[in-house]
Amino acid sequence: MALDTIIEFKNASIFQDDNLVLSDVNLKVGKGEFIYIIGKVGSGKTSLIKTINAELPLIKGEGVVSGYALHKLRRSQIPYLRRKLGIVFQDFQLLTDRTVEDNLLFVLRATGWKNKQAMRQRIDDVLEKVGLKHKDFKMTHQLSGGEQQRVVIARALLNNPEIILADEPTGNLDPDTSDEIMQILFDIASTGRAVIMATHNYSLLKKFPSKTLRCEKTRLEETEHTSEIDFESLME
Repeated sequence: MALDTIIEFKNASIFQDDNLVLSDVNLKVGKGEFIYIIGKVGSGKTSLIKTINAELPLIKGEGVVSGYALHKLRRSQIPYLRRKLGIVFQDFQLLTDRTVEDNLLFVLRATGWKNKQAMRQRIDDVLEKVGLKHKDFKMTHQLSGGEQQRVVIARALLNNPEIILADEPTGNLDPDTSDEIMQILFDIASTGRAVIMATHNYSLLKKFPSKTLRCEKTRLEETEHTSEIDFESLME
């Protein structure tokens, strides 16, 4: 991979179980890039993200993510690869019986952090980045949907990942809150992290234009301009 390339696929085929969902995938993602992945339901958006995350194995072709070769990846390497990645889910997946701080502490402890002062400082840092520094004591169920998604983004940033994978991160949010979350994600990309976002919310592509890849008929192809996208066909 080139120095600034953080993800690269060569002649890769993406499978969900035994079903081919994307073939001949050739993709390069650089540090600081923000990339949308669009397409109809079942077209391969989530499967591509799961392959980057090593949730699905890459069994045909080559793929390298943060220096890890997916096509040669050993099971013992997967946790180390995932520490290079931050995941933002549509449905939050927060621990609802704990405070914001305890949700973040849980992740830090699970990934090997020991120093209490360092953990407290890291939590302060990531909550400040998402505008929630003074809500660390709140139970997650006391937060709005937008605030919960901000916590999810803070959680994704805890281990200073090189890549953020966001799968429909605005799917459960109203338009104004979606715009706020998008601004946070673009700000993250501006710090040198690659952000890959699968979405059905095509109005966001017009408000926040960026490189767009479309999954269609087992192909992954770049769309040069938002104006070229037939949004109505993607909604079918």
